Amino acid sequence: MNRRKGIAIGAALWVLGAGASPTLAQTTWRNYSCGDGAQFIVGFFQYDKRAHMQIDGKAVTLDKRLWLSGSRYSGHGVTLTINKAGTRLKHGKRPVTACETN
Repeated sequence: MNRRKGIAIGAALWVLGAGASPTLAQTTWRNYSCGDGAQFIVGFFQYDKRAHMQIDGKAVTLDKRLWLSGSRYSGHGVTLTINKAGTRLKHGKRPVTACETN
């Protein structure tokens, strides 16, 4: 339990530190709602290939994976796929669900 608290506090401090730096202006934040009721926010930084996600009250960093059509990010049991057809989320043992930006 202490490790989770440490990760949450570290993520909060990281966000606060990013707010004080000029990189925040080079960040894209997107809010999503999914068909199964899941809601999450994803941050994409200009010089970082990873996606930084907040889902179920937890901060998760997703590594970019090789994908032929669009972008695919995965890590810690979460897979996010973004392409022309839309955005799809696979979270834990739940089935893949379509998501839309808010």
